[in-house]
Amino acid sequence: MQEYFKQSYSKVRQFHGELVKEGDLRGLIGPREVPRLWERHILNSATLQDFMTTSIDNLQKTILVDVGSGAGFPGVVLACMFPDVRVYLVEAMSRRVDWLLHIQELLKLENAEVVRGRAEDIQRSKLIPPADFVSARAVANLKKLLPWTMPFLKPGGQLLALKGASVEDEVGDAVDVIKQYSNAAPEILKGASIPGVETTTILKLTRK
Repeated sequence: MQEYFKQSYSKVRQFHGELVKEGDLRGLIGPREVPRLWERHILNSATLQDFMTTSIDNLQKTILVDVGSGAGFPGVVLACMFPDVRVYLVEAMSRRVDWLLHIQELLKLENAEVVRGRAEDIQRSKLIPPADFVSARAVANLKKLLPWTMPFLKPGGQLLALKGASVEDEVGDAVDVIKQYSNAAPEILKGASIPGVETTTILKLTRK
């Protein structure tokens, strides 16, 4: 695990420890999720790193918007792994915002900013500059997710959405919405972390 996360391991481990202590109490994760936080949530989130680094050679001054950050997946994990990336953690629910602010302070994530509000309202407010990447995990189906995420992206920016087994059905249902935001078909990819951990399904869509 330490070899995989390298210099970010201490912060990711601290984040894990805080979730073990408070995640269930704060209603962020269910009690059954505690023993599998690493495999099911943290490593799952971390798989996005490969797609970010292959898209942009130098991630300095890169902007990532994590929509529906919730307990911090994948936004907090990526903020730990990429200290040079500016990460905006977008969350509407007050208790989750309080948690994200707590984690930001605890881990000293100077590259992360918690933005409270609905994605549509934040888009209209122009609080966040055009982003290189938008991430989302377990937020909504594509029909709903795309209007909440794609407007944050600059032209050529990428949505990286962590999805489940029904992603192909979601793509089929969202064809018209996809055409509004992208000239290219979405890519359904597999992300890997460490040996023995199940791969992650990632949907990538590029903003026109």
